[in-house]
Amino acid sequence: MRDVWALLAILRGRGNPLRHAVDRREAWVTLGALVLWVLGAPAAGLAGAAAADAALQRSAAAEREGLHAVDGVVVRPVPGRERYPGDPEATSERAVRPWVLASWRTRGGVRRTGKVPADADTGGPGSAVRIWTDAAGVPVEPPMDARTARTHALLGGVGTFLLAAGCVDAGRRLVARRVVRRRYARLDREWAATGPDWGRAGKGG
Repeated sequence: MRDVWALLAILRGRGNPLRHAVDRREAWVTLGALVLWVLGAPAAGLAGAAAADAALQRSAAAEREGLHAVDGVVVRPVPGRERYPGDPEATSERAVRPWVLASWRTRGGVRRTGKVPADADTGGPGSAVRIWTDAAGVPVEPPMDARTARTHALLGGVGTFLLAAGCVDAGRRLVARRVVRRRYARLDREWAATGPDWGRAGKGG
């Protein structure tokens, strides 16, 4: 509520004799923080999301280099759900997926059979399954797709927005604390100057 009154003080002009430079300074700091909250923090979030999306898209494209997607056939499902070795996202959809025993042909025409990750909607024996392999035809972890990269970039943008807003608020609080200290120091000086004469007004000689 004090911040609202500070902003109103700016709009009312400088004609109020009770206002001092320190009061105007606090009001301008509050107004500047409000502008940064409304414009600066969202802009930082959008810029962070765009930068993260570009970086993740490049990373996903780099992952796809040297990999090949082949169509295989499900032999039988593998009970349970497993995670990719070394994947830190143990609870994500990408890290924990159903696995199946599948058969496929490499780009060189060699028939292979092995355990591979499948999508949640992959059917039973005889169903088609998309398998990612390296140049030798060995199954590998699927690369990050564009949708997953964009989701991570969006989360990064939200994090950047929250960080920027937090920095603005921390800066505002720090400056406001210094302004309040100066106000109290000024009041102490004024009280010290007028205190000895308190209650003497109107007394005759």
